[in-house]
Amino acid sequence: MPDFELENEQDGIVCGVDEAGRGPWAGPVTAAAVIFNQETLTPTLAQSLNDSKKLSAKKREALIDQIKGESIWALGEASVEEIDELNILQATFLAMRRAVQGLSQKPDYALIDGNKMPPKLGVKGHPVVKGDGLSCSIAAASIIAKVTRDEQMAKLAEDFPGYGWEKNAGYGVKLHQEGLAQLGATPHHRKSFKPIKKILGIE
Repeated sequence: MPDFELENEQDGIVCGVDEAGRGPWAGPVTAAAVIFNQETLTPTLAQSLNDSKKLSAKKREALIDQIKGESIWALGEASVEEIDELNILQATFLAMRRAVQGLSQKPDYALIDGNKMPPKLGVKGHPVVKGDGLSCSIAAASIIAKVTRDEQMAKLAEDFPGYGWEKNAGYGVKLHQEGLAQLGATPHHRKSFKPIKKILGIE
């Protein structure tokens, strides 16, 4: 389970950063940054945090308001247009930069989920492979990012029914593939992704 060992190895204010939405065929990529004050953090919340993928949707939704209420947090996003222009990795870095820069208190250090450090982040930091299972701050960021993005995709599904985004969040599962075959691509599909390129006949 995540703890604060990585945070406590650093001096000053530490934020955890994670993203949701690198793999889907549609929608933005969303990042979150979270700073906890360990002295005021409710023990039950700290013990409930985990990699968002290991928590049920119901559990994530129950935790997100608690996390927001007990932390300094911010969101960052990169649009489909930015994903297609920059590529998904650089767009993810952009979303992470926006999240860190959006914090109301500037951190001294950032723990980044993954194996690469976003360039030009503005603060020192290092990447942490599978960090959402190790760091409470990263785990909290993963929950905020995923719940926020899932809600956004569910709203987009109301305007673009037939792809199952309210259930699959834009990932290329069977229902999404069937929707693409029947309805074609939408403005929210990532035209730089191979399956979408193929449907649109883009070389």
